[in-house]
Amino acid sequence: MSFKKRDVGLITAGAIIGATLIFGQMVFAEKPPVKADLPLEELRAFSEIFGRIKNNYVEEVDDKDLLNNAIRGMLSGLDPHSTYLDLGDFKALREGTSGEFGGLGIEVTMEDGFVKVVSPIDDTPAAKAGIMAGDLIVRLDETPVKGLSLNEAVDIMRGKPDSKLLLTIIREGADKPLKIEIVRAIIKVKSVKNKMLEPGYGYVRISTFASRTGASLKEALKTLKEENNGKLKGLVLDLRNNPGGLLDAAVDVSDTFITKGLIVYTEGRVRNSNQKFNAKPNDLLKGAPLVVLVNGGSASASEIVAGALQDHDRAIILGTKTFGKGSVQTVMPLTNDTAVKMTTARYYTPSGRSIQAEGIVPDIELDPLKISLLDPDNVTLLREKDLSKHLENNLAKKETESLTKTKEGDEVKEELPLAVTDYALSEALNLLKGINILNPTK
Repeated sequence: MSFKKRDVGLITAGAIIGATLIFGQMVFAEKPPVKADLPLEELRAFSEIFGRIKNNYVEEVDDKDLLNNAIRGMLSGLDPHSTYLDLGDFKALREGTSGEFGGLGIEVTMEDGFVKVVSPIDDTPAAKAGIMAGDLIVRLDETPVKGLSLNEAVDIMRGKPDSKLLLTIIREGADKPLKIEIVRAIIKVKSVKNKMLEPGYGYVRISTFASRTGASLKEALKTLKEENNGKLKGLVLDLRNNPGGLLDAAVDVSDTFITKGLIVYTEGRVRNSNQKFNAKPNDLLKGAPLVVLVNGGSASASEIVAGALQDHDRAIILGTKTFGKGSVQTVMPLTNDTAVKMTTARYYTPSGRSIQAEGIVPDIELDPLKISLLDPDNVTLLREKDLSKHLENNLAKKETESLTKTKEGDEVKEELPLAVTDYALSEALNLLKGINILNPTK
């Protein structure tokens, strides 16, 4: 992937190996003029400390390492998303936008000295191993995370495909820390998947916002329409556990359903941080009802889409409150194949809402719940005959006996209907049906 001047995008490199949350504008900033009002006293103190470390530290330290550490310290002290990218980090960032990379398949940030999982990526080793949004990683193999920087933790999480890593995790609601072993792999992310829920009702899952996500969404909608005589009665757009990605992709996805008006805008201190993105007149659903599923793992670009569709009254947002990543990062390449990634702006929904540290509040909030398949061998259902003093059925006694036994005398197990395994998706489908009942002309 080539980086062009003022190439705008929300970057997610965390999915590569479990790195920091990286969603931001890709802008090649011009070299700023040197200001005369430099903090001379502080710079003298810095120089003195540098010299003392060089002369008195127990081991000899390379000048380059000292300066790199100083740069990292300046940036990490700003916010969790500003950082210095050395040659390896910058290379990983470029690879992360291509849709194919090596690692665990998790998006993480730092919280209280521990690595916090923002979201596992669909169909990756982390997702298959059961890693969940909100998990706190406290140990990597035998190495405690406390005291490590995020980059140091990331370096440990990196490794060759097929190598193993044991994560020790603290999960809300768990009685004790969990130990989960993950086998590293080359991650190939398919950002868009689709299927039919019922005749007329489609489902599209977007797991991350990559360079082709907008085009893939259009292809998915075309496929769903072809399966339904060219028209859909409604669509569920699933953005749960989607940690974000490219800003342009988020704009494309939003523009697929919005016919006019503002989609998102950014504001910062410098002029090139102030940008507006507007919709073009085309709704591929032709006004059909749309429900967007979100949760605490829906971050950044996902929140742009959810916020835009919510502000335009184009979709009903269903689920739990989103992550709250509403800042924009600028990646500024330096002269030696390194870069500085710095927070330079906040983004806002069309109505002017800043999502930073607030998140998107769904129109309909659901408590986190998963309904599992009922096992007829282990579940006893209450029936009329179980009630005290129930009336006997004097006409159907023989039929009842014949249902409970076969000719050979073996007990017949009653077939129970399959329970829905995705509660939020089931509610979304019911909501679409209800909208069509109330508005049959749509």
